[in-house]
Amino acid sequence: MASGAPTTKPVSIAALVESDPVAAVERLHAALTRDPGNAPAHRLMGRALRKLGDVEAAEAAELAAIRATTQDPQMIGIAVALADGKLGEAETMLRQRLSQQPTDVAAIRLMAELAARIGRLGDSEKLLRRALELAPGFTAARANLANVLYKQSRYEEAAKVLDEVLERDPASPGNRNLMAATLGRIGDYDEALKLYGELTETFPDHAKLQMSYGHMLKTVGRQEEGVAAYRRALAVQSDLGEVWWSLANLKTVSFSDEDVAAMEAALAGEPAHEDALHLHFALGKAYADRRQAEPSFKHYERGNALRSEELGYDPQAITDQVDRMIAVLTPEFIAANKGVGDPTPDPVFILGLPRAGSTLLEQILASHSQVEGTMELPDIPAMAMREAKKSGGELRDWPDAVAEMPSERFAELGAEFLERTRVQRKTGKPFYIDKLPNNWSYAGFIHLILPNAKIVDARRHPLDCCFSNFRQHFAKGQGFSYSLDHIGRYYADYIRAMDHYDAVLPARIHKVIHEQLLDDPEAEVRALLAYLGLPFEDACMEFHRNERAVRTASSEQVRRPINRDGVGQWEPYRAWLGPLETALGDLPQTYAR
Repeated sequence: MASGAPTTKPVSIAALVESDPVAAVERLHAALTRDPGNAPAHRLMGRALRKLGDVEAAEAAELAAIRATTQDPQMIGIAVALADGKLGEAETMLRQRLSQQPTDVAAIRLMAELAARIGRLGDSEKLLRRALELAPGFTAARANLANVLYKQSRYEEAAKVLDEVLERDPASPGNRNLMAATLGRIGDYDEALKLYGELTETFPDHAKLQMSYGHMLKTVGRQEEGVAAYRRALAVQSDLGEVWWSLANLKTVSFSDEDVAAMEAALAGEPAHEDALHLHFALGKAYADRRQAEPSFKHYERGNALRSEELGYDPQAITDQVDRMIAVLTPEFIAANKGVGDPTPDPVFILGLPRAGSTLLEQILASHSQVEGTMELPDIPAMAMREAKKSGGELRDWPDAVAEMPSERFAELGAEFLERTRVQRKTGKPFYIDKLPNNWSYAGFIHLILPNAKIVDARRHPLDCCFSNFRQHFAKGQGFSYSLDHIGRYYADYIRAMDHYDAVLPARIHKVIHEQLLDDPEAEVRALLAYLGLPFEDACMEFHRNERAVRTASSEQVRRPINRDGVGQWEPYRAWLGPLETALGDLPQTYAR
């Protein structure tokens, strides 16, 4: 057997990065001199330099890797597939690439984009955080993270991430636009408007910026300026459906014959899916204003069908949730958990169906010296769904979670809600409002975690309420509202749930029947304030003079005195409302009981 020095295997550069980063840098430098477009070598260089503490050079190497990756034919193919909406094809290619190059941050970012597009925002967030862990200077990924946080209604977090993004890239109109929208969501309207003003001055021909500016102006009650911004957007891009719908959604704009012709022409031009559904809803409103019920309904019907195709809403899910809630929240369960939540009395929850008068009630209460209005807060559903998943995965719902919850957890959740919503409180008033209508399906959860919070049920005649939902294109959510049958079933489940709460929580939830409020507003307002333990104030009857920001579909209606304009709007459409009437059964006669 031969003797001599033992043979040694050559050390891979990846291993050398860990064992001898100085030597790794030398070898990588030589490799990159030969091939400057070698993305894996740039990535390894970044890792080696970080181990040596040279953060600035490491970041430069990481960004060089990203730039090199964008020239890769496979990555170009993935980007094209994403742009063409071929998400399955893009996912297959991305998984293949990441199995071979798991630290390719550009590919990780594209996988995050894909996840966000199919609604898997949590997965998207995890991927983006991984990309930023590997390449902290990857500003595009950080901007994507801000967008994903915004879409999850985590506005404070989004604003902090955007601060970092804009520090690196202060001129980006897209990121500044997102910052303005985020500031609006956390109530910093002055800063948001200032930013939008600067953006639209710099980019006057950017239609979507003008539209976003219009949205914010509408929110703060500057309606004429908002309309002008929308019109500027249309002057740049006449087929931008969301702008036409935004004008219709003000409820105070009458479309001219020229407007209707422009919308019909835009529809005839084979617009994108989102533009088409917005145009149908806007034309439904335009023909309704002309008292032409048949073309109005046909456009509403088509717009709803287009939206429904995207959502795949299952009406049985809410029926099952109500069934489970009734089974869990028995009188015995309520008694056993009496008062175990956080005792703070500050929140006032206004709930019910959308388009049932909750914004009007909020505006009335927010005109009181002791009550602060906020907006539709996403926190209760987010917390309830999180607890459900923690208790057993996707197939569980909040009643299953609370059935197994230790009593101290209720108080923890109440305190968490108060902390999460602290950012919305801009004054020192003792009470503040959360008027997310869909919280009706979490009313029992609310009572358990905040037993001293007040809950107000805003209830409207089912045919008026449900048809108003059918006519409304919501910015997000409300999947039940795009089918007459689904709306009717949703309303019936809501009544079933509230009837149960009346039985197990007597006198704990205050009901305001919208039609009774219209008939005798002062009596209803006095009764509501008495329930809250507040003295009557004349300002509550002058709510339309309140200049607070309002973000909902009723934003302009609540800037007018109480009126009956919305009563009976379903009647001209009765010939087409059979599925709704069938789903409602006798509720049009019994809803106010």
